[in-house]
Amino acid sequence: MALVICALVAITGLAMAVAGHQDPLAAQGYVVLLFALAVGLVVINGYFAPAPDEERLRHYYDDPIKVGIILSMIWAVFGMFIGDWVAWLLAYPELTFDAAWASFGRLRPVHTTGVIFGFGGNALIATSYHVMQRTCRARMPGQLSAWFVLLGYNLFCLVAVSGYFIGITQSKEYAEPEWYADIWLVIVWVTYLVLYMRTLARRQEPHIYVANWYFLAFILVVAMLHIVNNLAVPVSLGSAKSYSAFSGVQDAMTQWWYGHNAVAFFLTAGFLGMMYYYLPKRAGRPIFSYRLSIISFWGITFFYMWAGSHHLHYTALPYWVQTLGMGFSIMLLVPSWASAGNALLTLNGAWHKVRDDATLRFMMVAAVFYGLSTFEGSFLAIRPVNALSHYTDWTIGHVHAGALGWVALITFGSIYALVPILWKRERMYSPVLVEVHFWLALAGSLIYVFAMWNSGIIQGLMWRTYNDSGTLAYSFVDSVVAMHPYYIARAFGGLLFLLGAIVGCYNIWKTIRQPSDEAVVLAGDHPADAVAEPAE
Repeated sequence: MALVICALVAITGLAMAVAGHQDPLAAQGYVVLLFALAVGLVVINGYFAPAPDEERLRHYYDDPIKVGIILSMIWAVFGMFIGDWVAWLLAYPELTFDAAWASFGRLRPVHTTGVIFGFGGNALIATSYHVMQRTCRARMPGQLSAWFVLLGYNLFCLVAVSGYFIGITQSKEYAEPEWYADIWLVIVWVTYLVLYMRTLARRQEPHIYVANWYFLAFILVVAMLHIVNNLAVPVSLGSAKSYSAFSGVQDAMTQWWYGHNAVAFFLTAGFLGMMYYYLPKRAGRPIFSYRLSIISFWGITFFYMWAGSHHLHYTALPYWVQTLGMGFSIMLLVPSWASAGNALLTLNGAWHKVRDDATLRFMMVAAVFYGLSTFEGSFLAIRPVNALSHYTDWTIGHVHAGALGWVALITFGSIYALVPILWKRERMYSPVLVEVHFWLALAGSLIYVFAMWNSGIIQGLMWRTYNDSGTLAYSFVDSVVAMHPYYIARAFGGLLFLLGAIVGCYNIWKTIRQPSDEAVVLAGDHPADAVAEPAE
């Protein structure tokens, strides 16, 4: 079955290359072809090995999780390197080196895709595989599905990133890849949903722990968002070009319904699933209030769906729709702070562990950043505030407070908690390097966010300052010049964060390379040995 899939993907890639001729689609075809051949060689290499015995079915299926973590860290370094390059590019535009592929318009979506989907997506897939097996006390069904989802998803990321370098996008706000990549992702994502549901159906634990609620919402809603936002008609099967099914203000509304709910269910719900499992486990404390976590889940799920239109204040979008988005964005503060408070209150009685354990400190600071970012998001949705902040670097600072402070920190904390368990080590290779990573990440996040807060507010004020004659006091170029020192500070903060990720990669690599300590007894490898998750 695996060989058949590899062959079909290889044939598809070859067909794309032939159909494209001189079109950029040809380059995409070769990417697909090479990926399929590489995976096919791996499959063939193990195809004639002795058949695995039935003993494997008595243990959790952790091999895809290990590969997912490694891929996540590789994407982290790549995506953050490109992101810091883009940051320096804004301060020193000549760093494009006169290469079209190195222009801001191409590097920016490479950065966002590499970090959000490459780093974040692989971490979500890997941790969801781990959490659902442990909380269900059931092995994932089958041997192929988990690998198909993981590797198929990374093929999508490769096609998207290579397309951005070449210059192939749908030209939307998030610069989505073209129609053939979208179709492939739908196939992969539906397989992911079916795999998750099959695991839940065969669970030995009657209760579905709350982390699974968040992971399942992330999988289900992202599928819906992706399909609707990327409805398009290709020019032909031999062309990368397509036309969106929406246009004008309808396209803008659809884009921000997608964009804000991608924040909600990709960058929030899935990572809350991580937080609700790994933070209590690492702290050795039950979640403070299980009921509060459920209330927060339904509040986030309902309120977030209506909030996207607050990105379109003062546009052609109907006024009542803008107000609707603003109202629901303000109400979002309640379920968001419920989750942040629930996490911090869980640490009552375990604050000494936060002081001594950098891994737990990653998760604690992530919860703090989540609370601060959600407050800022609700604040920026208010129309008069939005009039000052929109189109300025304040929005960039807000986004990265969530991306660096919340998403990346909870991911690093979860990975540091998970790596010793998966590779059966007593602890990480170097706790000191975990500390170094923590302080580099925290310093980088704070420098970045404070630089963008300052530059954004200055931008907004300069753009609305009038002189005595009633004309603008500053030109747009004046505001760009005023931003230069802040852009350097932003790039330096990003560099610190990148260095932290590199330190993390080294620490994880050395941990994996260490010999397994036979004296370490790790419970929970056998589904029948697992215990139910603590509730209240």
